[in-house]
Order: sequence, then C-alpha cells, then structure tokens
Amino acid sequence: MDWLGLRFFTAVPDGAQLLLDCSHSLELVVLSYLVACVAGYATLSFAERAGHAERPAARRNWCAVGALSLGVGVWGMHFIAMLAFQAPVAIRYDLPTTVASLLVVILAALLAMPGLAESNPSLRQRLLSALCIGLGIALMHYSGMAAMRSEAQIYYRPGLFALSVVIAIVASLAALQLSLFFRGREGLLHQLLRIAASLVMGGAIVSMHFTGMWAMELIVPLGTPLELQSPGNPKQLGVSIGLIALLAIGGGLGAAWADRKLQHKERDLLRVNSLLNQLNQARASLQQAAHYDPLTNLLNRRSFNEVFAEKLRSHAQQGQALALMFLDIDHFKRINDSLGHDAGDQLLKEVAERIRHTLRDQDVIARFGGDEFCILLSLGRIEEARHLAQRIMARMKKPITLARRQMVMTTSVGIAIYPRDGETCEELLKHADLALYQSKGSGRNAVHFFSEHLRNKASMELELEEELRQALKKDRGLVLHYQPILDLAGGRIGKLEALVRWEHPRLGLLAPDRFIGIAEANGFIGELDAWVLRRACHDLRQLTAKHAHPDLRVAVNCSALNLSHDDLPDEVARALKSSGLRAQRLELEVTENALMSNVNQALTLLQRIRELGVGISIDDFGTGYSSLAYLKRLPLDTLKIDRSFMLELPEANADRQIVQAIVGMAHTLNLRVVAEGVENAEQLGFLQELGCDFIQGYLLSKPLPLEALATFLDDFAAGRAGIDALAKQQRPEIDYLKSI
Repeated sequence: MDWLGLRFFTAVPDGAQLLLDCSHSLELVVLSYLVACVAGYATLSFAERAGHAERPAARRNWCAVGALSLGVGVWGMHFIAMLAFQAPVAIRYDLPTTVASLLVVILAALLAMPGLAESNPSLRQRLLSALCIGLGIALMHYSGMAAMRSEAQIYYRPGLFALSVVIAIVASLAALQLSLFFRGREGLLHQLLRIAASLVMGGAIVSMHFTGMWAMELIVPLGTPLELQSPGNPKQLGVSIGLIALLAIGGGLGAAWADRKLQHKERDLLRVNSLLNQLNQARASLQQAAHYDPLTNLLNRRSFNEVFAEKLRSHAQQGQALALMFLDIDHFKRINDSLGHDAGDQLLKEVAERIRHTLRDQDVIARFGGDEFCILLSLGRIEEARHLAQRIMARMKKPITLARRQMVMTTSVGIAIYPRDGETCEELLKHADLALYQSKGSGRNAVHFFSEHLRNKASMELELEEELRQALKKDRGLVLHYQPILDLAGGRIGKLEALVRWEHPRLGLLAPDRFIGIAEANGFIGELDAWVLRRACHDLRQLTAKHAHPDLRVAVNCSALNLSHDDLPDEVARALKSSGLRAQRLELEVTENALMSNVNQALTLLQRIRELGVGISIDDFGTGYSSLAYLKRLPLDTLKIDRSFMLELPEANADRQIVQAIVGMAHTLNLRVVAEGVENAEQLGFLQELGCDFIQGYLLSKPLPLEALATFLDDFAAGRAGIDALAKQQRPEIDYLKSI
C-alpha cells in the first residue's frame, strides 16, 4: 500500500540497494526530545487554564493556544529529529507537504483539547483525547516523512509501523492519566508530577518518531553513488527550529503564567468582595439585631429611646404635645404557663400586628420586652391618646387562635403626656409606667393617665419599701400585737393570734394592710414572715415563763407567697428550736385562696409542718373558692370563719345559714371552728347555740401589745372577765373598744 510516496505493505523490489549507513546527531536528538517535553508541558498547562476559564470564549482561546503549542512542538521535534538523521543520499523537503503535516497535528490537538480541559474527564473522554493526540502525532510524522525528496524510496515494515502508532496512543493516555494527579492543585509535588507527565508525553512523541524511523527502509537503485551528507548545515537549522519552537511555546507559557497570576488576583478580589459582602450583611444583621426586636420586628428599647429623644427635641421646638403610651397584655403569663412559650410568641406577634395596623403612619411603636409595648403619638388634643388607646383595646378583644384554641385577650394602658407630665425621656417613661401600674391595679383592661397622685403614691411606696427593709434588717420598729381567742367550751383564753404592726417614725403605728403588700411586691415577704414567726414563738415562751400560761397557743399568719417556698417547714423548725417552744403550742394560719392556688404543693408542705407537731388553721374561710375534695385531704386542725359573715348576725338569714353550714361541715371533718369579728352578745349567743368552738373579736379584746396582753390574761384568769361578763356588755362599750 502506497500513501504519498510511502510504501507500508509493499515488498522491497529485487535489485534494489538498501541504505544501511544511516545515523543520527545526538545533540539534535536531545534537542528534539526537549522540544517535545516542553510542548507536552505547555499543552497540559493550557488545558488546565482552559478548565479554569469561566467564560466560554476564554476557554476556546486557551484550547486553541494549547493545540498550537502541541502542534508546533510535535512538528518542531519531528523536523529537528529529521535534521539529526544522516543518510548517504541528498535529502530535501517539499514545502506544501511540510506545512500540511503541521496543520494535521494542530487539527488533531484541537480535537483533543476539549477533553483535556475537563476538570475530571471521564474514561471515554480520556481515551478519545489520547487517540486524537496519538493519531495526530503519527499522521504528522508520516506526512512529514512524505515531504522528503531524495533518490531513495521509503518502505516500512508493517509490524514496527503499527507499533509506532500504538506507542503514540498508549504513551499519550499514560501522560493524560498522570496529569490528573496535579490538576487544580499547587505545591512542589504537583509541579513535579506535571513535569513527569510532560516527560512521558515528550517520550510518547519521540518514541513514536524513532519507532517510525526504525520501521523505515531507504531503497535506492543499484549503482547510485552514495556519499554521507555534511552535518554542519542541518545542525544549525535544527537548532534554529528548536529555538523558534521553544520561544513560541515559551511565549504561550508566559501568557498562561500571566493569566494565572491575573486570575489569582481576580479570585482574591472576588474573595475580598465576597468577604466585604458578608461583612455588609453581618453589619446589616447586627444593625437589625441592635435596633429591632427579632420576634415582632418592631423597634427595640435601645432604638426606641433614640427615636424618643429625637421626637422630644422636635416637639419642643414646635411646641407640640406628645403622648407616651405603655401597653401590656393582661394575664400574659397564663398563656406561657398553660399553652407554652411558642403560643406566647405567636400571641406577641399577633398583638404587634394589631397595634401596628391601628396606629397612624407617623406614630412609633416598640417592644420593650416581655409583653410590654411602647407607643409615641404626636397630639393635637390630649383626648386623641385616649381614643387611640380605646381603639387598640377594642381591636385586641377580637378572638385570637392559639394552639387551636380561641382566646380573647385584654390590655392595660398607661399614658404620660409631654410636656405636662415631664420633659425628659426618663420622666415620661417612669410616669407612663406608673399609669400602667394603676391600670393593672384597678382591675386591668383599662386606660389611665399619669397624675401627681400616682407620683406621690409611688414615692411613698418606694420610701416605705426601703424603710421596711431597714426595719427588718435592724429589728427596729416592727412589733407584734396579740388578739385573744376564747375557748367557748372551757371559758378560757385558749389561743392568741399574732398580728404584726409597724411603729413608723413619721406615720405612727401602721396596720399590716399598709405594708404587707409592699413586702410581697418586692420579694421580702419571706423575711417578714420569718421575723413574725420567730418573735411570736419567743414572746409566747417569755409569757409562759413570767405568767404561767402553759397551755396557751399562738397562731401565726403565713402569706400566700411564703406557702410556695420549700424551706418553710425548716424555717418553722428553726423558730421552735431557737425559742424552746413546744411545737404543739404553735399554729400556722393560711388563707383559703393561698391553699387553693397551688393545692398539691401546699398539701406537701403542710404535711411536713404537721409532722413537726404544729397545728394548721385555714383563715378567712368562705371568702374564696374551696374544693371539699381537697379540703378533706389537707392536714387541718382549725377553720376560721371570716369576719364578713359576722357583721349582720344574727339578723341576716343568709349569713346565719352560711355560718351554720360552715360549722356543721367543719365538725363533720373533725375540725374546730373559730369565728372572727365577734362584736356583740347576740353574735356570741348565736355561735354558742351552733356549738362554735372559739370566738375572736372586739367583744373579747382588741389586739394588744405583749405587756397589755399579760395584764389581760391575768385579769381574765382572775375572773374579772368571762363569758357572762361579755354577754352583759352593751353596744356603746364595744364601739368604744373599737375606737381605741
């Protein structure tokens, strides 16, 4: 088979002369290998650059540059190697065929480059690329050989010819496989792997060439004069071609290096821009978090204070009134406790939306925290604030679905007006809060404006709080008065009720209803109860030691808040131990409402107190709601009928029926009964007929300090007072006792 003058499967004719005296110039062979390796390195580098290119046009350009580098490198290697070939006949080259051989290898490289440019080419893509490169090298070689012009004819041994093609394809595949290890990586090791892949590819090109040269046989007619050609001119030409090829490839590599640096800078710039964007987003998030409530997306306290200060300045300049409105949700804690905090959050968001839709565009709303919202209103008339508050309250009464339940919520509102109620943010906030407190204290679901009365009351409450703390801390000013309790069956004083009083340095003697609420609201009611318990035990012990009343008992009130403290039994035990009083002489009084508010916890605590030997009494019975099922489980000794049922006895039929029912029920439950507020002989007679066990009230005695109590007990024991004497007392004398 002949192709372009080359004979691949044609036998050598008889009578032909085989040229055996052929050689190669070692310097040009090494140069050709160097050119092939550089071409391979450049091709792999340009393929990687094409893979990193983001724009399709840049990707196509790098593929074209890579194809040109490979084509020029392979073509340059071939002709340098051919110039290194020395034969005993004159050899020249046909220019069109030589140019065609260059175009063939460039075209093959163009077909292979898209597969090489993939970041992770598939096996099929790798095989196709290796096939294109191998066949391109082979076609370039044999078309370049076809460009030879000499007296000799070229024959090829078929086996070696096929081996040269296989070597080109297999070696190209091996170079591509090796190049995958360094693709997209940095570092010395990966650079060495890239160089190794380039050496393999250069070896593929050179191996194919010299295998093809090994397969070639030059045949001349017999008698043709043979003379070895001078090597001088071919060496100069080979070096020139090599330098040109290396310079061309080096220029491409320089462009790749510059592009890589530029791309790194662009990547760094993109990274910096990305970081700046992230920083801006973080700054925006921080600004959002710093100025807005994350749940309702309303202004938070800090941002509201800034807006408030600016509004005050502008309204001061314009001489315009400004309303500050505090609003919170009535009984919001019940929602969190019963339905959970998710339902509470849903309620807050719904309330925020309802308020926002009620306000005007120029009004400002913020969430201060918890269930408290704050609103700023520019006013033409003061009544505008009341009307807006009423609209908000009306909108709030529409049903809200929480946890698949329809709820109707109400709100309490407090309002302070600038400049009437204050000229600074702090004053107005404080005064609006006082007005809100007044709304909640008057039954909730109400609107109250700030007034001077509220300021004075708040100041007084604050002063009393601090003075009460100091009185407790220094044990100065607080005293106990004791009201005797008469045992009707035995005709003797069986108990005392300890009642705390406060000898205030300016206000005089204060009853407990004036300061107990302050202690409860400010968290030191436990300390006050503990003081009363210790002092009552100590006083009873002292009274017994001096006046010999060994069976007298003392009843001490326990607040509802203190009844929820787990350490209450330990406090009672410490008071008994420090005073040396027997536990059977102490009775703890708890109100009906305090028991029923948390009956399970109260049951546990009272049981522990009862185990100490201390009696338990339920106070103010009939004024609250008691479950008889729970009442029979409680470790009670005594039941005290509230004084409100005594006022119209025995004339009022309803009160008679209620008292009779209470006494009968208590005796059925084996409880002893104390009637409070007994003030006349008719009440006493009625209670005696019912079988009431004890009475307490001004008919017997008002609450007395310890010294006066001792005298009263001595007089009573001496017979100067008794049930008969009490029954004979007239109403004016009782009124006189009440006035003392």
